[in-house]
Amino acid sequence: MTVPEPFGARLHRTMAERGQLCVGIDPHAALLEEWGLPDDASGLERFALGAVEAVAPLVPVVKPQSAFYERFGSRGVAVLERVVARAREAGALVLLDVKRGDIGSTTQAYADAYLDPTSPLCADAVTASPYLGFGSLDPLLDTARRHGGGVFVLALTSNKEGPEVQHAVGPDGRTVAGTVLDRLRHLNAGAEPLGSFGAVVGATIGATEEPLEINGPLLAPGYGAQGGTAADLRRIFGTAARAVLPSTSREVLRLGPDPRALADACRRAGEELAEALA
Repeated sequence: MTVPEPFGARLHRTMAERGQLCVGIDPHAALLEEWGLPDDASGLERFALGAVEAVAPLVPVVKPQSAFYERFGSRGVAVLERVVARAREAGALVLLDVKRGDIGSTTQAYADAYLDPTSPLCADAVTASPYLGFGSLDPLLDTARRHGGGVFVLALTSNKEGPEVQHAVGPDGRTVAGTVLDRLRHLNAGAEPLGSFGAVVGATIGATEEPLEINGPLLAPGYGAQGGTAADLRRIFGTAARAVLPSTSREVLRLGPDPRALADACRRAGEELAEALA
């Protein structure tokens, strides 16, 4: 049986070719309105597929947020399936932003839905929540290994409520975030050129004393319209900057529906990041 190439190796190669920008394909109702589209399944389809066609040939990773598709029911999920397929056809890796976190057979069902190639929703990687205990993610991690997928685990998020959980200190003296990062560091130990298990660390967290070198990718949502800058990325990630995937959605997508404007925005952001994170 052919062993799939690990996600970390595929991501490393794609970032070397296309830079470090991740674009979120997030069909907010406000963005649909800005594009002159109705807030229904037909508007969703025109928005999402138009965005993918413009940006997926240029960036290493696109990140659809599943909830914005699910709100339209089965028709929305069908559009999400097409977004995943078309983005991959264009050479981008797809990070499906689902933030799932459960236990046992339910986690395995999520893994089968998002990381098994027989599923129409299979992506290259998914986001996951570790707050039922890091071990609850084992079915996701095992399925990712088996099929060459990746998992990005919430560690230090930008939302104001995050610190009440992520900064909490356990009996061993480590913060919850520190424990998550340690577990990811262990999972990625020895991987070359990059591990397949990443952390989500917000581009607007300000600062952290947690070591962020995990030999794996670091998804940094909040770059661009949400306030995160290239200077913030340099300060937060330091020597781990080579593995950072700064993620933006509105900063690029608000310039649609003109595909040239979307593509130009990706190029500008990519150039800024290349200079800042070199």
